[in-house]
Amino acid sequence: MSSTTPARRLRLDQTPAERRFWAMLHTFRQSGWHFRRQAPIGPYIVDFACKRARLIFEIDGDSHFSDAGIAADRIRTQYLESRGYRVVRFTNHEVMTSGDGVYILVSQILDKAGDTPS
Repeated sequence: MSSTTPARRLRLDQTPAERRFWAMLHTFRQSGWHFRRQAPIGPYIVDFACKRARLIFEIDGDSHFSDAGIAADRIRTQYLESRGYRVVRFTNHEVMTSGDGVYILVSQILDKAGDTPS
């Protein structure tokens, strides 16, 4: 039996879009924002979390667009929002083909979250 946690397994097996988004966050991390990849919050593991800003970024693949995926995401988002988080979703396609636009949106969201990251 492996002692690897589900969150650790997900960090080790990120999708190309998740890897690209993590690299994109590097600039913000250098500015003092702290992000966690595949962070457990309650019963869920979120793609990227900035706890100080109470912000979660989810990078969604095809499975999120089925009826079951949409319903599961709705429940998940309601839970996370009830804990005070804002959930921002990008598709794999957006991250891979519109990286500059995604970067600008993340920058704007963090600017609104506060001027003094920690």
